Amino acid sequence: MEHPNSIPLNIKKQSGKIKGIITPPASKSESNRVLIIDALTGHKSDIQNLSNARDTQTMIRLLQSGDHVLDVIDAGTTMRFLTAYLAITGQERVLTGTKRMCERPIKLLVDALKQLGAAIGYMQQEGYPPLEIKAFNKANVKTNKLKIKGDVSSQYITALLMIAPELPQGLVLELEGKVGSKPYIAMTLSLMKHFGIDAEWKENTISIASQTYQPAQYTVESDWSAASYWFAMVAMAEEAELEILGYHQTSLQGDHVIVQLMAHCGVHTEFTAKGLKLTKQESSKSFNWDFTDCPDLAQTVVVVCAAKGITCTLSGLESLRIKETDRIAALQNEIRKFGADLVEVEKDTTYTVVPGAFHVGGQLVNTYKDHRMAMAFAPLCLLGSLTIEAPEVTAKSYPHFWDDMKAVGITF
Repeated sequence: MEHPNSIPLNIKKQSGKIKGIITPPASKSESNRVLIIDALTGHKSDIQNLSNARDTQTMIRLLQSGDHVLDVIDAGTTMRFLTAYLAITGQERVLTGTKRMCERPIKLLVDALKQLGAAIGYMQQEGYPPLEIKAFNKANVKTNKLKIKGDVSSQYITALLMIAPELPQGLVLELEGKVGSKPYIAMTLSLMKHFGIDAEWKENTISIASQTYQPAQYTVESDWSAASYWFAMVAMAEEAELEILGYHQTSLQGDHVIVQLMAHCGVHTEFTAKGLKLTKQESSKSFNWDFTDCPDLAQTVVVVCAAKGITCTLSGLESLRIKETDRIAALQNEIRKFGADLVEVEKDTTYTVVPGAFHVGGQLVNTYKDHRMAMAFAPLCLLGSLTIEAPEVTAKSYPHFWDDMKAVGITF
């Protein structure tokens, strides 16, 4: 199921107590956006604290590459952002990736770019990478108005917004229907504003005039989705006092709602001058949460609720089927090994965690080439021993995750 050279990681049962100070990686979401924006300034900006995640390092490498074929590996954000960036800058390139990457849809973004006048061809299956991007003359842009479904990946929307100022007449983008992942769209517009771009967002329409990006200095915040695994550690611990550094109370990242989410799961958060201090508090017996704006937190929350006996109903999970793996199926498969279940309430959107007779005792957790599966299940080590099938998958977003686990006393 994983890389043939994977060595499973056996995590021993821990004491149930956790204490320490750690610094998770910088935000992938912010890093990848500011890298595209910086490229559109002519690489004249001063960007600090970029993420060391593989996805971001892949973005850096490909933006600097002169190769005709660019391999994004398994980085969905990189694939989508580069598709729009290469098209608007008139570069003739081929964009490809892993087998799973070439099974992830990109048709809505490509269709939108084609409406603008871009020439993009599918080299294998219609609607999926690899893509052949051909020369595009901005002087021949066909329209300055586009419509795109609002409940698709916000990365499609962000890709279009970031190139909008480069279009001769700007862009008016209408989001049709329910709009998902609003915080990610708001993050994009805030970052664009930092680099001199004005935008107007009224109801479901975003308008951006033709403008010029201005070089600027920017320091990337630590990643809130990476923080979620430490909230989970505190939630499952008997005793806990944990500091995680590099976070702000006024964050651009939508995943900062982990603070409110994990309050239900028994974690108290105190903001400090350096970041966050996490300690224990009483848990809720049950709660409901809409993950439309924070889908990357769902796996962490499912595991914590199952382990702590909390009945949680999660809605807004539509996008989980087309992530690094089918995350719904993966969660159901793995959580059942521990005696819990994730039961479908409304097809592909709403599920309820049924805790059951939860027990941790040496189970093997399959990770499905998905970094978040490995990190979501790792905190169960505070309840018993377990094995993570392919620990190296965490390199995609959190390369030093296992080192940080060791730093707070976890033993392997």
